[in-house]
Amino acid sequence: MTGATAGSTAGTPVFDTDAMLADLAELVRCESFSADLAAVARSADVVAAQGARHLGAQPRRIVLDGVTHLQWTFGTPRVLLVGHHDTVWPMGSLATHPWSVVDGIARGPGVFDMKAGLVQMFHALASLHSLDGIGVLITGDEEVGSTTSRALIEDSARGCAATFVLEASADGGALKTGRKGGSHYELVVHGKAAHAGLEPEKGINAAIEAAHLVLALGGLADLADEGALDGWRTTVTPTVVEAGAVSNTVPDRARVTVDVRVPTIKAQERVDELIRALPTTVPGARLEVLGGPNRPPLEESSSSALFDLADRVASGSGLPPLRAAAVGGASDGNFTAGVGCPTLDGLGAVGGGAHADHEHVIVSELAPRALLLAGLIEAVR
Repeated sequence: MTGATAGSTAGTPVFDTDAMLADLAELVRCESFSADLAAVARSADVVAAQGARHLGAQPRRIVLDGVTHLQWTFGTPRVLLVGHHDTVWPMGSLATHPWSVVDGIARGPGVFDMKAGLVQMFHALASLHSLDGIGVLITGDEEVGSTTSRALIEDSARGCAATFVLEASADGGALKTGRKGGSHYELVVHGKAAHAGLEPEKGINAAIEAAHLVLALGGLADLADEGALDGWRTTVTPTVVEAGAVSNTVPDRARVTVDVRVPTIKAQERVDELIRALPTTVPGARLEVLGGPNRPPLEESSSSALFDLADRVASGSGLPPLRAAAVGGASDGNFTAGVGCPTLDGLGAVGGGAHADHEHVIVSELAPRALLLAGLIEAVR
């Protein structure tokens, strides 16, 4: 392993922030837009080389449906570290959002979500005396739903004592102890076309049925959340509604897409039951339900013990007390928690502005977060 540390104090690693920034610049300057598979492959080359420098081993390169993922395995893993190297930033974004470090703030496409997390991970691992019992998985399609990597993530997490996710922190550096799960549906209404002026009564208006469905969807969240805590609730949101093709014909087809976010598996299953049981209102209309649950929720019960451990590690390392946050967005930590592996998320960069023009990382937090991760790994394996 190479020198991620500049030294140590009483056995505590001391991290070289300048070296971390040099590695971060290397990753950010290699654009990795999820939809550009060639760019993702080039990014994987850069990440693999950087990881090999720090870990002393080449990764296994896994290409699934053209998407490049990287995996390191040391012995029989008890601890899994998860991250991704793809970003939402289109190719050419460096021209308008160049890499920079000004007044202690690093900026650039994907710097916060989540290339700084990868750098912190590599430097934390390089500070350890041994990598035995550690697995590392860096995927290339997280930003587009982890379609090709889901099974790989789940298989890697099974049997591990803990998964640490290097996604960026919540506001103020809080660790993410809860993430809502997500379900996506397409409700297709089949009706019957007819001339809207001459004989509309002979048609079955799919648009009217879709309108009834939109209204019915509004009440499903409350039914799914009976007995749930205030402030951490299910949401059922119609997002796209389409019907008809021309203005003088009763529409024979309509489509309603639905975004569902849930705090618990129980709520996710209940919403699925309710959506599949939606009745039709317009006589003769037929409803087809496509889609379903995508990511299971990362329930706080999966993270609570690891968060308590992290807080103790932080205290023992001279770091400030940690804060926890539950967030609506999902990550690959949802999948690891979904297969029963205790999971703690948000261990990556401290900063803000993910996916936005003001995306940034606080440079002074890079080393403390690497120190926290190193201590957590040692405490678990």
